[in-house]
Amino acid sequence: MTDTSLARKLDRPGHDGSAGESLACLIDTPARVAGPTGLTWLGGFKSDMAGTKAEALGAWAQAAGRHLLRFDYYAHGASSGDFRKATVGRWLDDALAAIDALAAGPQVLVGSSMGGWIALLAALARPGRVKGLMLIAPAPDFTQELMWKGFSDEIRATLERDGIYRAPSEYDAEPYEITMRLIEEGRNHLLLDKPIPLDMPVRILQGMKDADVPWQHAMRLVEALTGADVTIHLSKHGDHRLSTPADIARLTQTIETLLSEIES
Repeated sequence: MTDTSLARKLDRPGHDGSAGESLACLIDTPARVAGPTGLTWLGGFKSDMAGTKAEALGAWAQAAGRHLLRFDYYAHGASSGDFRKATVGRWLDDALAAIDALAAGPQVLVGSSMGGWIALLAALARPGRVKGLMLIAPAPDFTQELMWKGFSDEIRATLERDGIYRAPSEYDAEPYEITMRLIEEGRNHLLLDKPIPLDMPVRILQGMKDADVPWQHAMRLVEALTGADVTIHLSKHGDHRLSTPADIARLTQTIETLLSEIES
């Protein structure tokens, strides 16, 4: 957390409508404001708002004079919740609640991996508020296209029988708990099977050595978006994280250019 980051808790209802859940949020506030457009960081699956890219973006936002909202989804990071009850719809609701309550001004949504899917859904839900998208290795429809379709018959059978599959992860010592609830509910939010009607600038950074979200998946997104102002930068040796100093520099430079275009 940087010195001028404000920590907040946003109360959220439980899955049964009860009280008691909360989202952990950080608001990076610059000493001077360079423009009206703020940003919201939307992290990836099982990541949090204190990751390498999110922290770098927070430092950049303060130096650049931009308001940045960061938060942890339900059952992520410092937020409350049971990951086995989590769904894409819940995470989308979290994003919309955080943006509505805490974001400043018109928004550029910066979505990484799963956060790219959430960013697209949030832009569709708030077309008057969201002015542009900055997507990093975006993973729309990943529960269906990259999980379910990629699972072996044995893993699918485990999910259908037990309702949960504990997937080993190279990013975490503990396995990821993938639930049938997550897979089935995710089907309510699929985007790539039809045109995505977003008429706003979209910028995509994608590594061609990404083992989690193949670059071809990002190209499917480019083709599905109906807007004309869509560009993708393919890094031949980039991995899924895209968090090297060169990757971070490319991210912030792309955001700076996008903001100048939006506000011109």
